[in-house]
Order: sequence, then structure tokens, then C-alpha cells
Amino acid sequence: MEKFIEKAAVLIEALPFIQQFRGETVVVKFGGSIMEHEDGYSRILQDIAFMECVGLRPVVVHGGGKAISRAMKENNIAPNFVHGLRVTDNKTISVVERVLNHEVNPHIVEIIEQCHGKARGIHGEDILRVKKMTGLDPETNEDLDWGYVGRVDRVDIEPIQAYLRSDIVPVITPLGKGPDGQLYNINADDAATAIACALKARKLVFLTDVPGLLRDPEDRSTLISSLHLHEVEELIERGVIAGGMLPKIKGMAGAVESGIKKVHIIDASMPHSLLLELFTSEGVGTEIAE
Repeated sequence: MEKFIEKAAVLIEALPFIQQFRGETVVVKFGGSIMEHEDGYSRILQDIAFMECVGLRPVVVHGGGKAISRAMKENNIAPNFVHGLRVTDNKTISVVERVLNHEVNPHIVEIIEQCHGKARGIHGEDILRVKKMTGLDPETNEDLDWGYVGRVDRVDIEPIQAYLRSDIVPVITPLGKGPDGQLYNINADDAATAIACALKARKLVFLTDVPGLLRDPEDRSTLISSLHLHEVEELIERGVIAGGMLPKIKGMAGAVESGIKKVHIIDASMPHSLLLELFTSEGVGTEIAE
């Protein structure tokens, strides 16, 4: 009997969060090594099906970097990264489009539907308009060229909203079209942020390979569960936010500055981490708010 009472207590703890977020849009960026493990992959998508069932409006934006790298190897295309972004030439963009739109995206949709959710894929190039990404090398001050890599300039939210009005989970690939109709690859974190801002989402959640922001990277017990925008610069100066976490936290802070109330980063490998972050008082990752 006690275990049934505990189960009821869990549901009651979730109730105020379900009531608070009912009808709200939550954008979930899904990627990283978890996509290589079918069990973890399925648990996350089961969480997303649950979110839709209890009245939230989840939107999934997914990556597929490892699958793309495998396909490139099979096609004898050598990978090339500059400052963490994949350089994308004519051959590469063809592989990226095939893997994201015709392999990874349909598989995500299929798993959500196996969890008795309703989902439909959206090819990013149908809703995202981009400008070619440019930049300067911080060491040489020379122009950087990533080829067909774009930065989101505009989001057509109507197709997304049409699915949400029909209680369907949109599953979106990080691809876009330039002014000349050329297909561009987009960093999935950037695509998710742009989509969340355009939708005026209540929350943006990044599912990653790390538990969140740690004061000590070697000690998971030092997780910082919540911080405000004004604390970010101080933690950068103190070196707490550094390395691979630096662009992630800066991106999260930028999303909050753009009007999203809370942005979360959580460990996708923890079973049902998405539900634990959204529907419990303590949460399991790091959230940034104003």
C-alpha cells in the first residue's frame, strides 16, 4: 500500500506545475550522445508525449551530428570543424539534408507515436530563413567561412502553431533557406533558441550530455540548480562558466534576454530528466531566469 501512496504523492507534487504550464509552449532541443542510445532516446520522447497529454505544447528541435558524421564517412567526406561548427560544402549539405530530414526526423516522430502521442515532422527549410554565418578568427582576425552554415533571420511560426492547435508535437530539423533558395545547415541550439523566441515560448530546454552547470566540473553534487541573468557574468569572470559550457550558458542567457521566462539545461541520460525538471520543486538541471 505504501508504494501506491508514494505514487499518488508524486502525482500531487506535479499537479501545480501541470496547472501552471497547461497551454504553454515548451521548446525542447534534443541531441547529443543520447541519440545514440535507443533506450534513453525513447524515454525522452515518452516524456514529451506525456507533456502533450497533460496539456503542455511541446516543440522538438533536434540535431543529429553523430549520424551525419557516420554518413559522411560512408561517403568518404572528411569532417571539418571550425570553432565547433561543421564546415558545410555542397557534398556535405546533401548528406546533412538526407540524414536530418529523411532518417533522424521520421524516427523521432515514429517513437513519439509509439508512445501514443501525435507528432509530425517539419523540415526546417520550410519555416526558417537564414543568412550565411560569418565571423572573425579571434586569433588572426581573418574572416571565417563555414560554407553553407546559416544563422536564423526569420521563423514562419504558422505551420508550428497549426500543429500545436491540433495537439500535434512538431519535430523540426535545424535546416534553413537563404535569400537565394540555397539550403543551409544551422546549429541546433541556435535553431531551437530562434524558434522558442519566435513562438514566445514559456520555456526552452536543452537536453545535453552534462547534468547542468557545476561549480566543480568533477563533482556532480556542486550543481547550480538556478541562477539569474545578473549572475552569469560574475560566474564567467570567476571561471565557473568556462570551456564547452560557456557558449551554452551565453546562449541560454541570450534566450532569457529575448523574452523566454526560463531556460533549462539538463542531462538527457538521466531517466525522465525532462519530467523531473519541469514537474518537481527541486528540478535536476540548471535553469536561468531574469
